[in-house]
Amino acid sequence: MPTDTTAAAASTGQQAAGTSGRKKGRKGRLLVLVLVLALIGGVAYGAYWSVSTVRASFPQTTGSITLEGLSGPVDVRRDGYGIPQIYASSDEDLFMAQGYVQAQDRFYEMDVRRHMTSGRLSEMFGAGQVDNDAFLRTLGWDRIAKQEYEEKLSPATKKYLQAYAKGVNAYLEGKEGKDISLEYAALSFENDYKPGAWTPVDSVAWLKAMAWDLRGNMQDEIDRALLTSRLGPKQIADLYPSYPYDRNKPIVQEGGYDEGSGTFEAEGGSGDGTGSGDGSGSELGGGTGAGAEGDAAGFESQLTGLQRVLEDLPTAVGVNGDGIGSNSWVVSGEHTVSGKPLLANDPHLSASLPSVWYQMGLHCRDVSDKCRYDVTGYTFAGMPGVIIGHNQDIAWGLTNSGVDVTDLYLEKITGDGYQYGDKVVPFTTREETIKVAGGASRKIVVRETNNGPLLSDRSDDLVKTGKKAAVDSAAPDRGDGYAVALRWTALDPGRTMDAVFAINRAKDWDDFREASELFEVPSQNLVYADTDNHIGYTLPGKIPTRAEKHDGSVPAPGWDPDYEWTGWVDQDELPYEFDPERGYIVTANQAVVDEDYPYTLTTDWGYGARSQRINDLIQSKIKDGGKISTDDMRQMQLDNSSAVAKLLVPELLKIDVGDPHVREAQKLLEGWDYTQDADSAAAAYFNSVWRNILKLSFGHKLPKEVRVKGQCLWVEPANTTGPADEAGKVRECGQRSASQAQPDGGDRWFEVVRRLMADEDSEWWTTPKRGTRPAAENRDQLFKRALIDARWELTAKLGKDIDTWSWGRLHRLFLDNQTLGTDGPGFVKFVLNRGPWKLGGGEATVNATGWNAAGGYGVVWVPSMRMVVNLDDLDKSRWINLTGASGHAYNAHYVDQTEKWAEGELLEWAYSEKAVEDSTTDTLVLKP
Repeated sequence: MPTDTTAAAASTGQQAAGTSGRKKGRKGRLLVLVLVLALIGGVAYGAYWSVSTVRASFPQTTGSITLEGLSGPVDVRRDGYGIPQIYASSDEDLFMAQGYVQAQDRFYEMDVRRHMTSGRLSEMFGAGQVDNDAFLRTLGWDRIAKQEYEEKLSPATKKYLQAYAKGVNAYLEGKEGKDISLEYAALSFENDYKPGAWTPVDSVAWLKAMAWDLRGNMQDEIDRALLTSRLGPKQIADLYPSYPYDRNKPIVQEGGYDEGSGTFEAEGGSGDGTGSGDGSGSELGGGTGAGAEGDAAGFESQLTGLQRVLEDLPTAVGVNGDGIGSNSWVVSGEHTVSGKPLLANDPHLSASLPSVWYQMGLHCRDVSDKCRYDVTGYTFAGMPGVIIGHNQDIAWGLTNSGVDVTDLYLEKITGDGYQYGDKVVPFTTREETIKVAGGASRKIVVRETNNGPLLSDRSDDLVKTGKKAAVDSAAPDRGDGYAVALRWTALDPGRTMDAVFAINRAKDWDDFREASELFEVPSQNLVYADTDNHIGYTLPGKIPTRAEKHDGSVPAPGWDPDYEWTGWVDQDELPYEFDPERGYIVTANQAVVDEDYPYTLTTDWGYGARSQRINDLIQSKIKDGGKISTDDMRQMQLDNSSAVAKLLVPELLKIDVGDPHVREAQKLLEGWDYTQDADSAAAAYFNSVWRNILKLSFGHKLPKEVRVKGQCLWVEPANTTGPADEAGKVRECGQRSASQAQPDGGDRWFEVVRRLMADEDSEWWTTPKRGTRPAAENRDQLFKRALIDARWELTAKLGKDIDTWSWGRLHRLFLDNQTLGTDGPGFVKFVLNRGPWKLGGGEATVNATGWNAAGGYGVVWVPSMRMVVNLDDLDKSRWINLTGASGHAYNAHYVDQTEKWAEGELLEWAYSEKAVEDSTTDTLVLKP
């Protein structure tokens, strides 16, 4: 008989045996036994934790629970992977149940996220997070989210957010931390933190964190300015080549901007505009423009301080803005086996445990005005609705557009305010109090200019260097120093939360386009397909326009009105495609439009290595009338082909290496098909050669601010001081984390090397002798040196016997809990973290398991999920998550999808009521 409890009773963690939905069997018992033995051996923890502690937070997944506030019963059906499908009879009940169920599985994750977005991590983790909180308070995500909720969102959206919060709080009612998640039991040894009630603003604020990690070219903006300490304009231009339109196609290939109507037309256009900038970088830091004559080194030092702050921030969904990509493409029915569209999506984000995504279905028993949703897909724990997925009529996917929506401004400040034109304008200020677990509260003052908050107020390095920065007569007097402000679209209240629900309800292309206009921040590429056999693409977003001299590529002088934003690109002017003649659309962070588009959307697109490979794969399938299946789409997602290997290997094989041991490794490349499988020795050796080519030709010439932390070199002095050797050189050590250093080896570096290949005597191909390694004076000599260095690097890492080498031994994925799993005691890390997994794929491949060539071979970002939607039969769609539905360590669904994800498998994705019923293993009834 099902158990019938109240919400309060359920909150105690006491439930009938067999109701948690855990997979039974010897393996599960052994895991718990291992954990208990580890707990007993742990200092301080063993005396407190037990099997009951571990299991206390596991969710009840069968029987029934009474929830006050429901208007009718709600069914929660879970399949064998714990993925929930919710059935309700009203919108409010549906979203209240969504809040309850997500809190069951992921509340600790939700709690950490809201503390991050509101700058309150110190309340959970103590004084070590004060600087992070101060920076996040300066950005003011939570404050902006509150404005959005109060001033911008529709009444219906507010109602859904309130219902969701009610569901979360029903789950929390009466529970202690240890009954919610194991992490709270660990935290209880450090402080007396207790989770508070969930609010609608907590959900809205998460969109700000997502926008932060998808914010566009801010990192490139910083890097270009930092590079000026060692490189000249021509060298920097070499490292930031223009987009290769002649080789890699943009997203939108049909239609164009019509100057007559001032709109984007999907079936043609007369646009021949020149754009609002040429990408040359005319602002401060790029060598010309207002204030540029000032001492660049002072501003570079400020940016270095800012970079240190950014590196310390917790990662939300990406690698703090670096390396974030994604694939999404859609194929029309004329090219598919079923005769209806197929849509694929796999967003590339940082690896986290649990995964950033949460899979679920939200179903109204009868779709009507009272209950309007029948949608399934991926959402974020802590947010109602579905972010990526499909309903009964349409499917959609997202990739990051890379549109430039942030600008850094150097501000001339005084004691009274900041200079704007020929006036001093008072700061806008607010005081923030940061509460600290186990310590005294801290107060900060946030100052803002017309361009945004002063990020430099949060860094002593920025304050000191701002005061010392030397300037000449072309720049304003220093006054009390220079500061750095941030202009960012996400710091204006918006309506993206409205867009989530509008897209979830959309029935056709017109509905979808109208809904997407609300998706203001972050700007994303949206691909579309429907059951009526249409496909489409649209670029929504709040995208700024700039004056002619300002293209957003490098920081700008805030005191000059000619550098401020001039407005927004109108929605009718933004690019889109609908049913293009070619029958498919590919988005993989490449350029959205060609060079004729009249607005500069960004100067820093992805360079199109992945997108062009997907285009080529589709074309190879459909040539001569071939058709594409659901499994073909899956296989394309797993494509491991290396574009840079195709470019370099033929030249590498021409090199006479001499040394028989190096020649033995070089022979691995003979006949290699450029596929980076996990068991490939050739892929291991090539990627090591590639890493060493980058290090020798570029890495050793870059300034310390962008090199790997701790990597020290003797270099010619350049705006630096330090002990000089007998040759007049100074020792400089890198300052950037291994996951964000340069050269990272992504497709920008593919393009850099491609353009240098013909210039065999370029200065970039030179490197000095180091130890027994020979010097290089041209391309082939440097390639030889890289072949040698790679052989001995892999000998040290993998052994002398090349028969034992494999790419997967180097290229490993570790899944770490993003709080206690990274900074907690070693014992707690053992409990919470998982891995490693040996992976194939690589940087800028379709199977984009990213690694940073400057820092090593480990996986730093991944396809965070994969899905293929079949619009002919939605029950034949397929999906997978990086980890599992549960955020509870040692729950059966903690990482139960990871092995299949690593092997490239997809799970069945039930949608229709019958398919869901057939896949259901546990049913929980939520009763009013």
